Amino acid sequence: MSLPKKPVTGMKDILPGEMEIRNYVQRKVRETYGRFGFTEIETPVVEHIENLSSNQGGENEKLIFRILKRGEKLNLSEARDASDLTDSGLRYDLTLPLSRYYANHVNDLPSPFKALQMGNVFRADRPQKGRFRQFMQCDIDILGDASNLAEIELILATTSLLAEIGFTGFTVKISDRRFLKAMASWSGFDEKDFDRIFIILDKMDKIGLDGVRQELKDSGFDEESSEKYLSLFNNSENSGKRIEELKTVLGDSLPEGTAESLGEIIDCVNAARSAEFDISFDPTLVRGMSYYTGTIFEITIDEFGSSIAGGGRYDGMVERFTGVKTAACGFSIGFERIITMLLDRGFKVPDEKEKSAILVDKRIRGERLALIMKEAADMRRDGRTVLVSKMMKNKKFQKDNLLGAGYTDIQEVFE
Repeated sequence: MSLPKKPVTGMKDILPGEMEIRNYVQRKVRETYGRFGFTEIETPVVEHIENLSSNQGGENEKLIFRILKRGEKLNLSEARDASDLTDSGLRYDLTLPLSRYYANHVNDLPSPFKALQMGNVFRADRPQKGRFRQFMQCDIDILGDASNLAEIELILATTSLLAEIGFTGFTVKISDRRFLKAMASWSGFDEKDFDRIFIILDKMDKIGLDGVRQELKDSGFDEESSEKYLSLFNNSENSGKRIEELKTVLGDSLPEGTAESLGEIIDCVNAARSAEFDISFDPTLVRGMSYYTGTIFEITIDEFGSSIAGGGRYDGMVERFTGVKTAACGFSIGFERIITMLLDRGFKVPDEKEKSAILVDKRIRGERLALIMKEAADMRRDGRTVLVSKMMKNKKFQKDNLLGAGYTDIQEVFE
């Protein structure tokens, strides 16, 4: 019986054409974020199971790939449940590993610390088009800066990157978890119900105001509180006016400085941006992760059905490791979604250097072949990409493939 040739369900093989685009985007990530002072780090793909299941990852904690204990530590006969069989798992995101990393190395890192991290993460999700169980994430985070300068820098860096790889006309949506909580509290909802309410609110862009109203009713929430809550979403479309209107209505329910901070972020981003995009306050923005404590943001683009980047402030996560409250804020681009859009566009990686291919007649051997290889080596030393290959019988097929791979200079060498 032959061995399986397809990858494990939920995983995928990457062909050379896509790999070239992925490498190009990663180069742009390093170049662009590097200009903003972010430094690249790396964390292991395997984390302690108690870290992964510490109630900081929301729904992702249900999707952990757990790793069995090894050797004498694996005692099947005495195991009561899965927790007795596992001691580690594959990371489901990069934020929790970064928090552990920072807690472990804080004395060796600058403050504030601006981190760039790219790497594969793993979720035991149901595979579907564009969704895999192994996928690349790309995050930038600022730790140790409690001011809104962190949010401003993260938004400017991320939007600059998207512009660098050819995206324009996207929208940055911004809000604050403190706004969400203040709105729910002012409406009369119990704090224990906030998360359920936010899950329903998060569907606003899909089911509209009436749909949210119906779901609140179906979930058993008080009708008077629901109507009071929904009245908050009929404000002005202008971000500045909308923030001021809500601030006036919410009064003491909204923590001091929340509205002013959001307004300042929007103004500074508009003043300093180097790309074509809109930034707007969106009080319906929720972001799914339960670890967000303040500002939250998301980027949407018309050609894709959902967000292509998202993040926010998570000031409580590092504290779980150190006992010391540490300001933290991050932004993650949807690396796989961006690659999918580039592939759908038929994107070709711009290459300033000429790529040459030397097709050698199969009868060429000995000194003549050695001379050809030396010429190729000299060209490579000059910085050119050079492929040396035996000439195929079907030269047209071979040359078409080479042209498709970006080899514009194709030389044929005969005996």
